[in-house]
Amino acid sequence: MAAVRIDDRLGRPLRDLRVSVTDRCNFRCVYCMPKEVFGHDFQFLERAELLTFEEMTRLVRLFLAAGVEKIRVTGGEPLVRRDLNHFIAMIAPLPGLRDLTLTTNGSLLARQAPALAGAGLQRVTVSLDSLDDVTFRRMNDVDFPVDRVLEGIAAAERSGLAPIKVNMVVRRGVNESSVVPMARYFRDRGHILRFIEYMDVGHSNGWRLDDVVPAAEIVAAIDAEMPLQAVPPNYEGEVADRWRYRDGSGEVGVIASVSQPFCGTCTRARLSAEGDLYTCLFGVRGTDLRAPLREGADDATLADRIAAVWAARADRYSDLRSAATVSLLRVEMSHIGG
Repeated sequence: MAAVRIDDRLGRPLRDLRVSVTDRCNFRCVYCMPKEVFGHDFQFLERAELLTFEEMTRLVRLFLAAGVEKIRVTGGEPLVRRDLNHFIAMIAPLPGLRDLTLTTNGSLLARQAPALAGAGLQRVTVSLDSLDDVTFRRMNDVDFPVDRVLEGIAAAERSGLAPIKVNMVVRRGVNESSVVPMARYFRDRGHILRFIEYMDVGHSNGWRLDDVVPAAEIVAAIDAEMPLQAVPPNYEGEVADRWRYRDGSGEVGVIASVSQPFCGTCTRARLSAEGDLYTCLFGVRGTDLRAPLREGADDATLADRIAAVWAARADRYSDLRSAATVSLLRVEMSHIGG
């Protein structure tokens, strides 16, 4: 069955789906899951509340029929979900799926990369906020060493999960001194490094505009040592602005959701681990798909629900960001992925 294009109220089609497989993570990154909120007594979802792999696969199939072409598996940290490679194997062959990727903190990647590749995963994106071990341990806040993440990246490369992308969230006063060393390191290894402006996702990370290092400042710092030139996006709606090294040695990207919002081309929906559909990373509430799924709704009913939610979408959070919107009690990024 051919996919049917569904546009939202601003004419944006549904093309990408982030699927969160768990709300748990083994890191406590200060900009995402700070310990003072996500401590030992934090109540994560019970196993029965999580969608099963079979339920996720059924919904993924319906999203593909609605025009989705790219699936990104997220969390929490997706690799803490047991037997994740089984889920990858279930969705990899589905008709209409052109790109199947996973975002991870890399802590468990060295062990799982071969099985994930064998199951049909195509690429990985690894979150890494500094090569300086002291800075990295301070940011992940569980004393995890940077070398083990680098081992995971190497294992992913050996397994063919390429091109590998590395995401670095830049926060002023914390890790901006790592920008140029990160660029230098990953340029020499042929991986694509993407710098992400520190965003006000969720409501627990104490975000302040003063903590944001704008994309222009990041690009200027790299350009001063390794000259850059802008290049066009790979496709319409690509979130990262691309910059190529003038010597031809590779490229970097910057994701400037704060200083240069890209809401107008956003084609991404998000499915939380318990089956809520969100139409924006900065969403306040989602639409429950788990209840009708478990109550016996047929595919047509579920497809109509998905289509209705997307058709009603008018999200422009980053375009409209203000003191009033920043104070809203938004869903946490660890709950619906990045």
